[in-house]
Amino acid sequence: MKIGVIRFPGSNCDRDVFHALELVGGEPEYIWWNQKNIGHLDAAIIPGGFSYGDHLRAGAISAITPVMEGIKELVKEEKPVLGICNGAQILGEVGLVPGIFTVNENPKFNCQWTKLKVKTTRTPFTKGYKKGEIINLPIAHAEGRYFTENIEQVKENDQIILQFTDKNPNGSLEAITGVCDETGLVCAMMPHPERACESIFGSDDGLIFFKGIVNY
Repeated sequence: MKIGVIRFPGSNCDRDVFHALELVGGEPEYIWWNQKNIGHLDAAIIPGGFSYGDHLRAGAISAITPVMEGIKELVKEEKPVLGICNGAQILGEVGLVPGIFTVNENPKFNCQWTKLKVKTTRTPFTKGYKKGEIINLPIAHAEGRYFTENIEQVKENDQIILQFTDKNPNGSLEAITGVCDETGLVCAMMPHPERACESIFGSDDGLIFFKGIVNY
C-alpha cells in the first residue's frame, strides 16, 4: 500500500511517520508541498511540525499549497487521510474535518504523555482498538485546543475519535483531541501516535493507527 507522507517547510515528524509505516509493512513515500498530482497514492498522512513557522496561525499557509488540492482529490476518491498535530490543524483549515485546533487555553507549548479514550472504531485508523479503550500517547503543541460551533452535530454523526481522560491539558471543547469527517476516512488528531509505536518509547499504543491504514 503506497502511503504519502506530506512534507512542508518546517515539518519535523515526517521521518517518524515514515518509520512507523515501515514497521507495519506499508510503502511510505515522501510527498512535497508543491506536488499536486498524487493520485497514485492509496492513502496519505500529514505529519506534525511547524509548517511555514506557524506564520499567521498554525496550518494557515500549508492549507493553500498545491499538495492540499491533491489531498482533496484523494478524499473524493475515498482514500484514507490522517492529519497529526500540525496535520490536524491543516485539515481543519481546509474544512476536511469539522472545527478547528487553536491556541491552548494556557497559551504555552505543552509536551506531555496523555491518557486518551477511543470514542469510535468506525475509522480505518481506530478500527484496531475497542470502543472506550484507554490508550497512552504524547502531545506536543501550542495550538491544539479543539473548538467547533456544531458540537451536537459532531456527536450525532459519531465524529469524535479521541478524548482526553485524566485531565484536559489544552482546554479543548469537551476534552476532544481527535475528530473525523462524516465518512470516517479523514481523521485529524493532536496526539502523536508515531511517537508511541515501539515499547522502547514507553508505549506502542500508537502503532495501531498505522496498522489500520495498511489493513484498510
